[in-house]
Amino acid sequence: MVCAMWGGDWDVHVFESLDSTNTYLLAQARAGAPEAMVVVADHQVAGRGRLDRRWESPPGASLLTSILFRPAFDPVELHLCSAAVALAAVQACGQVAGVDPVIKWPNDLMVGGAKLAGVLAEVDFSGATAAVVVGIGINVSWPGPPSVQGTCLNQFAPAPVDRQALLAALLDALAPRRVLLDTVDGRRGLGEELRRTCATLGQHVRVDLAAETISGLARAIDDSGHLIVETDQGPRRVAAGDVVHVRAT
Repeated sequence: MVCAMWGGDWDVHVFESLDSTNTYLLAQARAGAPEAMVVVADHQVAGRGRLDRRWESPPGASLLTSILFRPAFDPVELHLCSAAVALAAVQACGQVAGVDPVIKWPNDLMVGGAKLAGVLAEVDFSGATAAVVVGIGINVSWPGPPSVQGTCLNQFAPAPVDRQALLAALLDALAPRRVLLDTVDGRRGLGEELRRTCATLGQHVRVDLAAETISGLARAIDDSGHLIVETDQGPRRVAAGDVVHVRAT
């Protein structure tokens, strides 16, 4: 393990291999780790995506990192921690690789309809303040398994992307957005930035839920981070689900 302080007071811990950066950082949070701890791994042997889906990539092929937040605002707004990381990743990909992804609700970065990155946030309420761990995996030199329509930065960048430079750009872009989380106006601004960057809004979508599938027009993302879908039966508020952008008929 290598430990270093990064620009913006990030406490970065780098590992060759972990089971999962989120799992490791959640354990550190429960043990009292302060905000701004960042964990990076070259390889995860038990990487997880949303709904506990297993996610693996070859060693050194992706930027795999998790960031610890200890926000002091209403839990209904905790999704903005994920938004801050996703928006910072969009900016970092543009700066380092010349790639401009969009955000697909709720947790993917996309390029040309293919998945470039996934974001996973997990919350622990056992301490005096909530701990929010936001993990992100950005495909750098590997587009993902055949089961996923994926892509990677090196398919578009003019030169191979350096993962350390990408991490530095991500944390530099995240630092001012982390400050925005501390004020009502700042959080409102983050929500507005998310809506501007989210490619799902205005799209006809199919949302696969645990017990049903709904279809309609993605109208809005509310202040709680939920997707509002206008269906034939009226508006539906979706907290989580698998979203597919579909062509209007």
